[in-house]
Amino acid sequence: MSQSRLSRLSDVLNADVDAGRIPGAVIAIYRRGELVKEEACGFRDRATNASLRVDDIFRIASMTKPITSLAAMMLAEEGKLLIPDPVANYLPEFAGVEVGVERNDKLQLTAPERPMTVHDLLRHTAGLTYGLFGQSLVKTAYNDAQVFNLTITNDEMSQRIAKLPLAAQPGTLWEYSMATDVLGRVVEVVSGRPLGNFFEQRIFSPLGMRDTGFLLPQDKRVRMAEPQPDLGSGHPIPMADHTIAWPWQSGGAGLYGTAQDYLRFCRMLLNGGELDGVRLVAPSTIALMTSDHIDAAVGYADITRTLFEAEAPTREMGQSFGLGFAVRTHAGRNPLPGTVGDFYWAGALGTYFWVDPRNDLIAIFMSQAPGDRLHYRYVMRQCVYQALLDWQSH
Repeated sequence: MSQSRLSRLSDVLNADVDAGRIPGAVIAIYRRGELVKEEACGFRDRATNASLRVDDIFRIASMTKPITSLAAMMLAEEGKLLIPDPVANYLPEFAGVEVGVERNDKLQLTAPERPMTVHDLLRHTAGLTYGLFGQSLVKTAYNDAQVFNLTITNDEMSQRIAKLPLAAQPGTLWEYSMATDVLGRVVEVVSGRPLGNFFEQRIFSPLGMRDTGFLLPQDKRVRMAEPQPDLGSGHPIPMADHTIAWPWQSGGAGLYGTAQDYLRFCRMLLNGGELDGVRLVAPSTIALMTSDHIDAAVGYADITRTLFEAEAPTREMGQSFGLGFAVRTHAGRNPLPGTVGDFYWAGALGTYFWVDPRNDLIAIFMSQAPGDRLHYRYVMRQCVYQALLDWQSH
């Protein structure tokens, strides 16, 4: 990779920090076994003038989802969890779930045509939703039930969701949802341990991810990156306090971590499930997770295109979804550079990663700037690939 061309990324980020657009960012770019760029720009906390360091800690939000998905696949490899099984086999509360159909501004309930499966949870086709994005009677029911609540347990969260109507028939619609949170509860039930404990014992400790978790020790609190006030309103941006032992260990959005830790997770994925002599899953499992699991008969929720734009895992964008990741399926259709087979995901608070197996490449972006999250995903893609002078498309 051209270091002079990579410096364009640094120039953009430093200029945006100086202009007050973002508080700061950490980037890590890894290629062919080498960390070719690791840099911290700006402030860990602009209010106190604290400079950002490469080992500082970020709330990674939905970048929790690939970790939860891997946990489920580890249990599947052990024969303890079957991916085609109905969710109700593991969470009996979902046995009686119904589908909500809106007619004349009223919600009518109908039986599902087939059960939601663990496969559906992994690929966001379970009929579940988020109350946070868009408007519908089902989303209103989610908000009224307060399913996105740090003070409830994973069991209570699952019980509440199971009492709500599905937003679509299972297997018919890709909708970004709390499916991975429900999957986290499945991991708890199957493994017999709290989700955070499973993560620590089976993933974080073996991979050497020392600064990732749900509960941040007090001695690491000073390393937590903080957002700056919203540029439009001037109001503070609320974010979770990870020094509190919240009952809800969200498999969909609850972790904090560092760029260095997440790079180790991505290196394991790139290496086919193994890192530094420690194997978490088989190469066949990584291949399955990063394959296209959304066939042409599956539709996309309307919010998908507006929520993700060029990063949307839709056929129009030459992308799809696997088991925990979006995956690129076509060389064209998308305005952002990439290669067929690259896989990625992001967090709503400003974090992003992708893995490009064809180019032996990993890129990670960490910031706490939710309002500009799409902008910096686009900047990262463009600036990283323009520095790749021996780009491989096949």
